[in-house]
Amino acid sequence: MFRTALRNVLAHKARLLMTVLAVMLGVAFVSGTLVFTSTISDAYQKSAQKGYDNVDVAIQPHKQDRDKGNPGEAPKLTQSLLDQAARIPGAASATGSVSGFAAIADKKGKLVGEGFGSSGANYYPGSGGKDARYPVKSGRAPQGPGEIALDAKTADRAGYKVGDTVRVSVDGPVLEKKLAGIFTTDDGSVSAGGSLALFDTPTAQKLYGKPGEFSQIDVKAAPGTSQAALKSAVDKILPADAEATTGKKLADDQAELIAQSMDGMKTSLLVFAGISLFVGIFIIANTFTMLVAQRTKELALLRAVGASRRQITRSVLIEAFVVGTVAGVTGLLAGIGIGAGLRALMNGAGATVPDGPLVISPTTILTSLGVGILVTMLAAWLPGRRAAKIPPVAAMNSVHAVATTRSLVVRNSIGGVLAAAGTALALTGDSESTLGMGAGLLLIGVFVLTPLLSRPLIAAADPVLRLFGMPGKLARQNAVRNPRRTAATASALMIGLTLITGLTVIAGSVQKAIDKMATDAIKADYIVSMASQTPLSPDVARKLAAAPGVTAISPLRQSPSRIAGDHEMLAGVDGRTIAGLTKLDFTAGSFAGLTDGKAVVDSETAKSHGWKLGSAVDVTFEDGKRGTLTVSGVYKGNELMRGIMVDTKTIAPHQSEITDQQVMVKTDKGVSESTKDSLRKTLGDNPAIQIQDKEDISESIAKFISLMLNMLYGLLAMAVIVAVLGVVNTLAMSVFERQQEIGMLRAIGLDRKGIKRMVRLESLVISLFGGVLGIGLGVFFGWAAGEQIAAGLATYELVLPWGRMGLFLLLAALVGVLAALWPARRAAKLNMLSAIKAE
Repeated sequence: MFRTALRNVLAHKARLLMTVLAVMLGVAFVSGTLVFTSTISDAYQKSAQKGYDNVDVAIQPHKQDRDKGNPGEAPKLTQSLLDQAARIPGAASATGSVSGFAAIADKKGKLVGEGFGSSGANYYPGSGGKDARYPVKSGRAPQGPGEIALDAKTADRAGYKVGDTVRVSVDGPVLEKKLAGIFTTDDGSVSAGGSLALFDTPTAQKLYGKPGEFSQIDVKAAPGTSQAALKSAVDKILPADAEATTGKKLADDQAELIAQSMDGMKTSLLVFAGISLFVGIFIIANTFTMLVAQRTKELALLRAVGASRRQITRSVLIEAFVVGTVAGVTGLLAGIGIGAGLRALMNGAGATVPDGPLVISPTTILTSLGVGILVTMLAAWLPGRRAAKIPPVAAMNSVHAVATTRSLVVRNSIGGVLAAAGTALALTGDSESTLGMGAGLLLIGVFVLTPLLSRPLIAAADPVLRLFGMPGKLARQNAVRNPRRTAATASALMIGLTLITGLTVIAGSVQKAIDKMATDAIKADYIVSMASQTPLSPDVARKLAAAPGVTAISPLRQSPSRIAGDHEMLAGVDGRTIAGLTKLDFTAGSFAGLTDGKAVVDSETAKSHGWKLGSAVDVTFEDGKRGTLTVSGVYKGNELMRGIMVDTKTIAPHQSEITDQQVMVKTDKGVSESTKDSLRKTLGDNPAIQIQDKEDISESIAKFISLMLNMLYGLLAMAVIVAVLGVVNTLAMSVFERQQEIGMLRAIGLDRKGIKRMVRLESLVISLFGGVLGIGLGVFFGWAAGEQIAAGLATYELVLPWGRMGLFLLLAALVGVLAALWPARRAAKLNMLSAIKAE
């Protein structure tokens, strides 16, 4: 039986080609994902570990208990502590680090790296006046507040040389500094395309709000001293609010964080790979079902000469094993190429990836081969069982084993129950898991019911098909001749279009909801913030307030606090102007009278604490001092504005460092390009600061949604490609199966052009059938998911993208036309007499 199975594979290799391709694409997706994520993860981990080469023990602020201490209390690492660390036995040196955000503008005024990984730090000269972390390549280390040093990659990208003036921004205002030196570094963010600017230590401490303090102290061990021994010595000098960690532990923690971040990407990509493989199952099942049907006499003969049912099933599974092995190996090789290509694509797109080898782990190899073999054998198992159940005599009397009426009734009953259960869960579910379960059951139910649905839906196309004469009539009859086969072929396309349509409906509806929210909640003409979303200096608000044409501004500040034992973030605004800059729906009170000691809260926060208008709220501010706030208003929160709002004068005395998250601006001329240019000039044409009106905010969100949607389209395209292969495969095998019939049609007068048209129309009808089902299900899933989204997004409403849905239907039609090209040509080229004599 093993030799028989191998001979069958070789005899039908052309018919199995599409199956191999379908499985290969899915396996390539899986292996490519594993290779890509492993390579990226390994490169980032090794790059990050280099950053700890000079760190044996790190002293960091201790992560305090959230229920103790002041809400905003920050531990201090002082120069005194650094000096003590440098003197302990076993320490060779101690280095103090200060770091934060630093945006660098190139000579054309554009942000280098667009804010990605833009950071600043201090140059801390040790013995010999050098900092071992940052070897100077040219020039010298920065000295004094007017100098800066840049990493070599950033200097090269921006076109800077030693002696040039560099424009830099750490919290808003533009600073101009002389480039004193260019250095090299193993910093992971720089290797990944970020930038690093260095200042002398006093300047860095002043810029990042920590005069005389460090964010971390790195201790280097003397020769012969282990990290563990050095840590034990460091522990003895630590204050209560600091902790020591070995360099190895920091490197391991960093590696774990990188691995976890890669896991999310890996899981997402593998989900789409799974979808492609799931679609491929339909092709495999269809292929082996048709092969079994075409070899009915052969299998019956084997049964007649003594082969058992188990041996027949085993022979089919051996064929599937061979096909799966070939698909697995070729898919693995293709996946390795995909992994290398994705890395090169990221580098070409500007998302620089640290250097490192291509990682092909044993897990990747075993997983790829296992997926290819298991998926193929799983899909072929049912056709194998069907083959074994055919009685020898009955099989010899019929070339095709027709599904019994009873089996179709059972199938339709099961499909009806699953579809009904899925619909009920999708309509009544109150959680994402319930909705997901309902969607899955409905999708399976519709798939089971597709043979039943195929007849009425394809019959609806009969008036159009009749316009093509006899080829159109034959195409309709062929499409419904074997409902199971038609259903399996159409379902592969249906799944891809269901997901694509559902995502498009949700994305369009969310975009409209956000547009409406921005329009409804904001009166301000502009929102000013850092492009990196880091805090702004209060100088920005002061400059904007003094700008010509500005009629009102309000900063938005955040300050941690503790209320009733819970940590709450207080939002500081200008109580005098905020009412004219926002449009919030108040259920009680208003912004009027939002002065020192007053607060307005969103309705959900008020409900959770049992507050109402006039309630007195005891609060512990970030410096530990206690006070009382009086609720002067309750409003309906939204995604843009919610929480506890107080006047900036209420929280300012308690803040150790005053910064703004953003500034809302109202002008006398409203929104215009000239007004925006005027505001830019007021802020020194700073590329690190973004000035956005409501349309800009909507567009930035729309770009993000479009980017995510296009990425999902690209990932789902693999499933559509697999579906195309399924249509090609089914038609090609159907042509082979019906070659005698095609020969008779040629004999009675249907010409080659008519044969081609018949096959093409059959393909078109099947593809459109899958397209209609997919788009219909996608709209339903989009609506059901929208009901869940609407619970947390008040402005959400269903938007049907008719244009894109029409495009998806055209895509389904194009799939049908393209898939029929080769089978139609093959059918038209059949020799009439040879086809009639074929069995």
